[in-house]
Amino acid sequence: MAGVKQARDGAVGILTLDEPASLNAMTPDLLGALAAAIGEMAQDEGIRALILTGAGRGFCSGQNLKASEALGEDLAAGVMRLYWPAFKALRECRVPVVVAVNGVAAGGGFSLAMAGDMIVAARSASFIQVFSRIALVPDLGSTWLLPRLIGRQRALELMLLNEPLTAERAQEIGLVRQVVDDAKLMDEALILARRLAEGPTRALVATRLLVEESEHATYEAQFRREIELQAVVRKSADAIEGRNAFVEKRKATFTGR
Repeated sequence: MAGVKQARDGAVGILTLDEPASLNAMTPDLLGALAAAIGEMAQDEGIRALILTGAGRGFCSGQNLKASEALGEDLAAGVMRLYWPAFKALRECRVPVVVAVNGVAAGGGFSLAMAGDMIVAARSASFIQVFSRIALVPDLGSTWLLPRLIGRQRALELMLLNEPLTAERAQEIGLVRQVVDDAKLMDEALILARRLAEGPTRALVATRLLVEESEHATYEAQFRREIELQAVVRKSADAIEGRNAFVEKRKATFTGR
């Protein structure tokens, strides 16, 4: 698919943004291809985890300003029509998503990295908001995602001062799960993705949903919601296998069903 390469490693799907000349800068075509690729992989029941990464020297340098005219005069409508589907597909993917950040994740590319479930960063990776440097506000979900990951004050620090965030510092403040040598980025991302792929997929994704819903719920409402979803998930084949394995004192073998 133009703009996005698809590959597979067993039960792990791998999507690579493939516009290295522009450091994988966002265009409507690139994000359209990403949304379509996620949709295709989501239809394959054999895929139980996903990796998103970038080709070349960077993960994503943000929006390609030359392509912004394609968004039309109604900017909000254009972004929601052309960009939101890719972010929504990542955020609501039916399997866990690992983002492998190589090089820079800037502006909207920073937002894209946060849309997955866990970030593994190359040691050379860097994160920068950029927006206020050109007198704009953060967009593509940054003001929703970043404070929830690292807290209000640190999020504002990154957004207002535009200081680049190293991979090591990103790990220290909780943005990144793991920092690895550049040459080992995909190997380590695959180790994590395979581990997730071996898990009870429905329970993992339901857990992600509960965490997101908790941002807007009271303690009592979330208490009830957990049990409501538990009542559904506990009927799955994996939940039955998990209980049997516990009783039989053996390791569970999950199938994602």
